[in-house]
Amino acid sequence: MSDLLSHEDYLALAASLRFPANAFIDGRSQPALSGKTFETRNPATGKVLAKVAACQSEDVDFAVSKAREAFEQGHWSKLHPSERKQVLIRLAKLIKRNCHELAVMESLDSGKPIRDCALIDIPETIHTLLWHAELIDKIYDQTAPSSDDAIAMIVREPVGVVACVLPWNFPLLMLAWKIGPALAAGNSVIVKPAEQTSLTALRIAELAIEAGLPRGVLNIVTGMGPEVGQPLGLHMDVDMLSFTGSTETGRRFLRYSADSNLKKVVLECGGKNPAIVLDDAEDLDLVAQHVVQAAFWNMGENCSANSRLIVQAGVKAALLERVLARARDWRTGDPLDPTNHLGALIDGEHFSKVCSYLDSGSVLLGGKSVDGCYVLPTIIDQVDTNSRLGQEEVFGPVLAVITVHSVEEAIEVANNTQYGLAASVFSANGKKVLRAARAVRAGTVTINCYGEGDITTPFGGYKQSGFGGRDKSIHAHDQYTELKTIWIDLSDRATDEAVD
Repeated sequence: MSDLLSHEDYLALAASLRFPANAFIDGRSQPALSGKTFETRNPATGKVLAKVAACQSEDVDFAVSKAREAFEQGHWSKLHPSERKQVLIRLAKLIKRNCHELAVMESLDSGKPIRDCALIDIPETIHTLLWHAELIDKIYDQTAPSSDDAIAMIVREPVGVVACVLPWNFPLLMLAWKIGPALAAGNSVIVKPAEQTSLTALRIAELAIEAGLPRGVLNIVTGMGPEVGQPLGLHMDVDMLSFTGSTETGRRFLRYSADSNLKKVVLECGGKNPAIVLDDAEDLDLVAQHVVQAAFWNMGENCSANSRLIVQAGVKAALLERVLARARDWRTGDPLDPTNHLGALIDGEHFSKVCSYLDSGSVLLGGKSVDGCYVLPTIIDQVDTNSRLGQEEVFGPVLAVITVHSVEEAIEVANNTQYGLAASVFSANGKKVLRAARAVRAGTVTINCYGEGDITTPFGGYKQSGFGGRDKSIHAHDQYTELKTIWIDLSDRATDEAVD
């Protein structure tokens, strides 16, 4: 708690904030060409925070043209990697300098608890940008094996104009996950933040110019999906698009690519992630801590949330006793109060969706909503694996408990969804837990803990949880670059093939 301010300090900061409201294109803040705006509200109070530029296709066209112009000018795309690194390092330092302002802005705009914004999201955003910045001048290209008569070089080049479409659950961190490697590679970037959470992306763009990023290299186009997201997906001059959000929306971007220029598309989509606890799991207090964290962190508005507890019958009673005890300590309320673990759900539509699952079985804890925006931590037992709650991504603080009687049944249940993003397996038997981790069809599997790895590990999903690439790690850089082969013929005469 040493890095947290008091509730009173956060309230005072909130009262003094200036909210950016215009789109950010070609290095400056500007309204939508139509002059239209939309309201962004504090999910916890319903209060209007700002009237944000409601951009449309003509604004997208303008942003793409400026991004292309900046890319072709080469002030960023052809800049030496070490110089790009220094700009991103300066940006990370400016974020750190403005960390309290950004944390409060993020909390107000998203309903996220300030403790998460201050202790997790802001530090991880800074770390992500610094990690990708430091990687820029340390990625080597390759030479291919060839005869003495040739040299074959394999080089990476920036893909060009990149569109990044962000979710509302981790606005700052998902922004960093995408612009970190995209900018590091030398691309020009256009960001469409979720319409619910545009404010911090706009503030980061201001700081990026202050850090020395050339005009047109980072653009933020605010607005709704049909007016901004779809035109970006269909745009003939966008070379690559990275999206995080629902599987349903991800499918649309694949169609947009097919219907336009076959732009590269990377999707990180939904999850219905299992926590498998086998009957030989050790230290059930620690297991319970991970289960509760995995289910309720960020109000369960987390694509990698372990929303299914698949527990072997022999250990179920002892584990649930501990899980219930820990879950009761997770306070729900005012997001700006640092003693609260859960804040407000993002909006009324999502709140209603989450509430529709609260009577889906035997409720052991919670099952209630408060003030039309909060859902208490909820644990539901005796869930049928084929039911709505057993199959659908709730994206709220609801944990479904499913009882199994063997390792084989646990794996079968774990894999019995359309998703394959993340999973956790708990067991004291080394061979058993490794075999289970290999058998689960998921992009990230943690053993005897919950997590997503760190910035060095790729993040993305199997099946309908992902497509085309991974966020984080060195692998993220690959998707923002094109591979080019340069073949140099060193022979003194042309071969017959070449003559032909």
